[in-house]
Amino acid sequence: MLSTPLFSLSSWSFGNTGRSTALSLSLSLSLSPYMASIIHSCKTSAETLEWAKAIAQFLRAYQCLLNAHVVNFFRDKLWETLDQQWLDCLRDEPVRNLLSIPSGTVQDNWPCSLKEFINTARSLSFPKEGESLEMIFPGVRVEPVSNVLAQGMNLKKKHEVEILAATVGRVASSVGAHTIIDVGAGQGYLAQVLSFQYQLSVYALDASAHHASVTSERAERIKKYYTTKSRKTIAGNEHFMIPKTITCNIPSSGALTALSDMSLLKNSIKESQESSKLLGALSIEDLESKEEKVSRPLSFDGKSVKSSLVLAGLHACGDLSANMLRTFVESDDMKALISIGCCYNLLSEDCSESVASQYGCPMSNGVKSVGLKLGRNARDLACQSAERWRSLRDDAALQNFDLHAFRAAFQMIVHDYYPELVDMNPSIGRQGKALRRRQLRKALHSELIAKDNSAFPSPSFNKISESFESSKAFVAGEVRTSELPNLSEMEERISKSGERKERTLSYRSFEKSALFEEFSRSGLDRLGIGPKDDIDFLCVWEKAVPYAELIGPYWSLRALMGPLVETFLLLDRLLFLQEQGRSSIQAIMLPLFDPVLSPRNTAIIAWKVAQ
Repeated sequence: MLSTPLFSLSSWSFGNTGRSTALSLSLSLSLSPYMASIIHSCKTSAETLEWAKAIAQFLRAYQCLLNAHVVNFFRDKLWETLDQQWLDCLRDEPVRNLLSIPSGTVQDNWPCSLKEFINTARSLSFPKEGESLEMIFPGVRVEPVSNVLAQGMNLKKKHEVEILAATVGRVASSVGAHTIIDVGAGQGYLAQVLSFQYQLSVYALDASAHHASVTSERAERIKKYYTTKSRKTIAGNEHFMIPKTITCNIPSSGALTALSDMSLLKNSIKESQESSKLLGALSIEDLESKEEKVSRPLSFDGKSVKSSLVLAGLHACGDLSANMLRTFVESDDMKALISIGCCYNLLSEDCSESVASQYGCPMSNGVKSVGLKLGRNARDLACQSAERWRSLRDDAALQNFDLHAFRAAFQMIVHDYYPELVDMNPSIGRQGKALRRRQLRKALHSELIAKDNSAFPSPSFNKISESFESSKAFVAGEVRTSELPNLSEMEERISKSGERKERTLSYRSFEKSALFEEFSRSGLDRLGIGPKDDIDFLCVWEKAVPYAELIGPYWSLRALMGPLVETFLLLDRLLFLQEQGRSSIQAIMLPLFDPVLSPRNTAIIAWKVAQ
């Protein structure tokens, strides 16, 4: 139980008045420029609700943009839903300026109404940039993960685990807890760092039996390494904690509460192979039936022992993050919570389409009273990363806009030739890598043309393939000619179509048409259907071409609303905790990770206050 506040909430606020963020131990932090633009606060439940209402009011005014889907851009003429003055301005903007819109950047020459739209959205979004962990938690140092523990982690995962492990360790120490429940543990990276590096008792909970197996096997290898290493030191054999893995789905907070109580029970008695097997074999029904039996304090030698647990979740998917919050509130044994959610598109929502008994959103009574229904498209938008788009190279951004245009044009094929599939919302997966391979080949082709000083190419794609194969730059990468489309066949098909309709195409139009046809054929193949003989891919693409340049501006304006939707969802979770009573639970939201490396970087940290 926390004896002194982890944070001094009395001065935690965001504002444009130059106020600072003050934490415990009399440490004051200056607001970053981005945070200084925030005009709302989430210091109290009333202020959090006011912020959520302001976002809801803004989102309602732009429902047509919020609920649209870019795949229907051409079919539904979505550009007509935007202010024509905005489109006239943005259609000629450099791609760099378009990429900055989701981050809230405006240009001086833009229409006042457009600048107001962007600035308002920016001011209502929770900041992604934050201070270093050492500044947030005085005295805490983020320890680098050793090479042994870091095996298998990419740069993103290593960054997340190092920071979150330090945060969990600090919070656990503050509340006097030594046991962590890692919810949605995946392959156990966080659990293993908390066990081996921070010497905490950890239960790694995941729905995948494969993940549990990988976690256990990896932990044993790490333990063996450290045990061998310790034998060579003066200290001799040291005791190393390893995470205990539990494979279980968590459909509700009640199941997670019961599981946590069973974990405490197992941790409180002499561990044996039999008890391990018993816990590992528990089903959801077992957990829910045992909930009443194990929800009392444990007893040793006639003395009641009050247990302390910390719930931690690194990108616990969908409703799992919501169930973590409910479990924290419902269980007396839960002393603190560190939750970083993700996959908002998979949240269950309290609407007519949902049949869940406990919804992932809204959670709080306050946000429920607002009455805003987001829907799948809006929640999917919350998964976008403004920071990553802003950091893209211009050529990569143009490729992505091309991909959006191809997918939207492909939807016209589905609508016109396969109407029975439209209501099924067919998914053809991500074809970005395939598109980039094609454009890599296009770049090499352009280079060869430049060397030949050809005014207008009549390319031999077989020769290009040979040149591509011999190119050391591409051989050094992972692109193989066997993975690329047969462009000579595409040339023949498009050439015939052009002769039939007596069209003259520019080389760039030819390139895009060829790529679109191959994209569409691949998409139909992924849907398990072949192309009909009467599909005129070139005709479909030419219908889309006049408006294709509007895809970038439209997508950028819609992506601007992603941080707003995410903020709305996070405020709902924070408000749910604040509604439990400030005297018993304190909670705060903090950006922990570099948003470019880890876009879902906002943690909800909560702890129970001693009465």
